[in-house]
Amino acid sequence: MTKYYSKGLLLLLFLVSLLVTTCWQEGTTDVTEPGIFTSGVEGPAVDQEGNLYAVNYEKQGTIGKISPDGFSELFVELPEGSIGNGIRFGSRGSMFVADYTGHNILKVDMDTRKVLVYANEPEMNQPNDLAIDGEGRLYASDPNWNDSTGMLWRIDQNGSMFLLEKNMGTTNGVEVSADEEHLYVNESIQRKIWIYDLDDSGNISNKRLFFQFEDYGLDGMRCDMEGNLYVARFGKGTIVILSPEGEVLKEIELQGKNVTNIAFGGPDGKTCFMTIADRGCIETFRVNVPGRAYDMMMAGIK
Repeated sequence: MTKYYSKGLLLLLFLVSLLVTTCWQEGTTDVTEPGIFTSGVEGPAVDQEGNLYAVNYEKQGTIGKISPDGFSELFVELPEGSIGNGIRFGSRGSMFVADYTGHNILKVDMDTRKVLVYANEPEMNQPNDLAIDGEGRLYASDPNWNDSTGMLWRIDQNGSMFLLEKNMGTTNGVEVSADEEHLYVNESIQRKIWIYDLDDSGNISNKRLFFQFEDYGLDGMRCDMEGNLYVARFGKGTIVILSPEGEVLKEIELQGKNVTNIAFGGPDGKTCFMTIADRGCIETFRVNVPGRAYDMMMAGIK
């Protein structure tokens, strides 16, 4: 029997379909089983083959690898006493890891899986998150959780470290803007995001407040290619997307509450991966704009 629908009913069915599709696109799914990582899961990063990495796989002091087909395995064990946090990929695919217990920036050879100390600074509290610019310079947040303070460092291509600022709040998330003209740094306990002008030599100036939240903590941050900033809201279980002008564009709810960091990957750079401490896993959702780090990786850093 043929069914006939009024234009009004067809419009209603279309709107319902659109709503369902939109909700599905914004929902998160699990990349890994809960509990496969420890509560210290952090530092998601994606290589050129689409493999996803994060620290503290099954136990502290490790890095796990998840292939595009979902297979997970132990990738490397860090030197005794070292525990990783932020991960970034540099030139020729080398992996850099913030080792917060050893006060190091580690470098992992992706072919041999050999781990070397790339930079060491005894004055660091505990290097936390990492950002990287187009010249291969790293920027490291350095919080002191005991007294709610922090510092900000730059690591040049030869491993030399330079203190960019001290006497900050609890520095945590750090990211270079899509146009490489600015550096973002947040303070977890103070719930503030600062923005600096960034010159061609990696120096910062003109610090000003970019955004301040009223509640919950802040953790990792990443930019997309349009300059929007994705902020992990630790304790709230959301990712907040801020425009380059500091306006809230969207807030995406996750399954877990203690989201620690975010990375872009997937076949087109439009898949977001979030490390979730209270669930010990990685969640994912899709967006419309590829990530800056993904674009840099695919193009090849100088």
